[in-house]
Amino acid sequence: MTGRRGPDLWVESTQQRELNKGDTMTEEEQHDDDASQGDPSHSHAHAHSHGSSGKKRILLVPYPKFIFMYPTLIVAIIATLVLWLGGHSIADPNNTTPVVMTGLFLCVMMANLFVIVFDFPRATSLTLVFVVTTVAMGLWLLFLSRPDLLPAVGHWIKGIRPVANTTFFMCTTIGMVLMYAAVFVSTKFNYWELSNNELLHHHGLLSDLKRYPAPNLRVDKEINDVFEYMLLGAGRLILHPTTEKRAIVLDNILFVSKKEKQMTKMLGSIKVKIGDDSGSN
Repeated sequence: MTGRRGPDLWVESTQQRELNKGDTMTEEEQHDDDASQGDPSHSHAHAHSHGSSGKKRILLVPYPKFIFMYPTLIVAIIATLVLWLGGHSIADPNNTTPVVMTGLFLCVMMANLFVIVFDFPRATSLTLVFVVTTVAMGLWLLFLSRPDLLPAVGHWIKGIRPVANTTFFMCTTIGMVLMYAAVFVSTKFNYWELSNNELLHHHGLLSDLKRYPAPNLRVDKEINDVFEYMLLGAGRLILHPTTEKRAIVLDNILFVSKKEKQMTKMLGSIKVKIGDDSGSN
């Protein structure tokens, strides 16, 4: 009797383990099973999680021209530190350090203002380079033919000794920092956002919102100033929504080439998605 009960007990224990294994279904399998059976709560939560994780957006912020004044701010900070550490609280034209720092500040500031006031497309920039080169060669030939002019010009240049003290550069630094803070705060009330299926314009103190359809949106890029592009990669984006007759022009978009590539990639994925949806229908 004992020899015959051994196989029966082994078969019975094996069947019991199979039943227990079937009862101990994991939570993930139960979730998949409920979703396959059409459980609306589970399928909705699953779709919402995937939808939120796949959402992308690109921010387009048009900045004012003052954003390109950061070289002047950097020189003002350096001049403040140099003069403060050197103890130059009183402006003395006979002291070389304040004169050099003041001259450097004026040169950088005037170059900055020159870039902001005038636009330099590619053709204009090449013309400016040719003009500067021609003037430099003309002066060189003039001094070669008239060597007596060089000492007179050098004496006149040595007589120009602009000077400012630590307080001037400190006030300039504080004023420019406050201006930059105001610029960044103002951009929070006027910017554009490109999402997966629409173009949004956030504007106003109460964050007013205007929507444009993103599908079939055409984007053009323009580099209208070479020096601004060299400073912050800035340029112009021209957007052509299908529902608007007039184009949307966004000036002074920082790192415009990178933004344009991101927008092209996103708009391309939208077109592919629309094509897949229409094909499936």
